[in-house]
Amino acid sequence: MRVFQVENAWSDDNLRIGERPDPVAGPGEVRLRMLASALNYRDLLVPRRGYGSRMQALPLIMLSDGVGRIDQVGSGVDAFHIGDRVCPLFFSTWPGGEPSSEHMARSLGCESDGTMAEYMVVPAATVAHVPAHLDDTEAATLPTAAVTAWRALVTEGRVKAGDTVLVQGTGGVSLFALQFARLLGARVICTSSSDEKLERVREMGADVTINYRSTPEWGRIARDAAGNGGVDHVIEVGGQGTLAQSLRAVRPGGTLSLIGVLGGGAMDAPLGLVVTRHVRLQGITVGNREDFLAMSRAIAHSGMRPVVDRSFPFEELREAMQYLASGRHFGKICIRH
Repeated sequence: MRVFQVENAWSDDNLRIGERPDPVAGPGEVRLRMLASALNYRDLLVPRRGYGSRMQALPLIMLSDGVGRIDQVGSGVDAFHIGDRVCPLFFSTWPGGEPSSEHMARSLGCESDGTMAEYMVVPAATVAHVPAHLDDTEAATLPTAAVTAWRALVTEGRVKAGDTVLVQGTGGVSLFALQFARLLGARVICTSSSDEKLERVREMGADVTINYRSTPEWGRIARDAAGNGGVDHVIEVGGQGTLAQSLRAVRPGGTLSLIGVLGGGAMDAPLGLVVTRHVRLQGITVGNREDFLAMSRAIAHSGMRPVVDRSFPFEELREAMQYLASGRHFGKICIRH
């Protein structure tokens, strides 16, 4: 089978199409004929060994997100059947419960091979059915960005109708957060440096939009727009570059879900605001199988569709990664197998 993997040494230059033997499902396992994959920012770091010594030894198959159709079922598997369309889950070691070192030990495309292969064999307990109304590229986007947004707002954040949620930018996690917040009946404030993208999020239901380039002190604007002392929940993806403004936007007793550090990884913010205003600063790294199942039910019930910016053929993973790095995308970037 064909795979797209990092070979020989950790570098972008060693990201290549290769060949591996077709895998066979053993007891308790299923084999997936992969249909589509999706990119996340983390995938830009993987070829450079951006996650350090915990990463699987080379060669390493790329990407954590994907969807496939089961074409082999091993003995002892009753919950899945040939023909089922499923996603392999980001953490193969986190079925449910609270995060722990054991639960977060193995993720696809980092500590174990990812989804950029014609076939994947995985334990049946580490896959989940996808909503039937989604096409393959839409379904492929769910395991990382969607689960991250769901865990931040629902599992950890307990956002409810009437709350105000602030989302930064128009990448995958942020747009999923916008969509889930709307499902929950929350008001949404969105920031971006692009007026064109802000117009698109208004069309998706954003109540307030702020161009952070023309309004660098956007934290106060967001706080005033939210009323009630500020924003109830912030989806923080910028890190060092945006944290100070997020702390000005959030209300006393509010929650700030730290998901990304696109603007820098150092802590450069007035931490006194966290203490004196009783702000909950919550780190989020994707989620577990229970999160995926609950999220999938909500998507199926509502008919919600993920936002896919563009799909590339399997052979053009490098081009897809360059497009992701450019920041021009609106929503998810996918790969057709």
